[in-house]
Amino acid sequence: MSGSRPLVAVLDYGIGNLRSAQKSLEKVGADARLTADPALIDDAAAVVLPGVGHFGPCMRALHDTGLAQIAIDHAADDRPFLGICVGMQLLFEGSEEAPGIDGLGIMPGTIRRLPDGVKHPQMQWNKLRLRQPGPLVAGLPDEPWFYFVHSFAPEDSEYTTAVCDYGGEITAITVKDRVWATQFHPEKSGHNGLKLLTNFVEMARS
Repeated sequence: MSGSRPLVAVLDYGIGNLRSAQKSLEKVGADARLTADPALIDDAAAVVLPGVGHFGPCMRALHDTGLAQIAIDHAADDRPFLGICVGMQLLFEGSEEAPGIDGLGIMPGTIRRLPDGVKHPQMQWNKLRLRQPGPLVAGLPDEPWFYFVHSFAPEDSEYTTAVCDYGGEITAITVKDRVWATQFHPEKSGHNGLKLLTNFVEMARS
């Protein structure tokens, strides 16, 4: 459904502070619902998969709540889909953080540990270098600052559209079709984060 306040389903699989993403989406104009209800998710104009913590427990919780297949199905349709932090990592095929546990496989590739020689986790503001323009980053500065908390990140690939520097280039945004994902937390990133979420809500509205 679309409208003046588009319905955005924030997938509720019971791990981490999922409500902070919901509240930020509400702030920028969405009717954001924290939900595990398949019918409500089906009605949504867009879907968000947030996440914090460890890849393994998050992936198990997605399966336990029945949301893993729902996420796969909705990422394959034409609605905007956004993964945030560990929610981004879950979109990939697997992670070095949890060997033997399959990810959702929506994005190709593996989540890798951050390089040696830097502090783990990266827990700081860092600026992006945008490789490609796109609707999610429209209106942002050339090198916008965002807040990161993570020890793992996706491999660099053809789907990497923004990177940050942390002991080398680290994937910060990936895009595949109508699926966007950020390694940083837009909901904790002040004006730039709200602008990015506004852009996502505008995609849902249209």
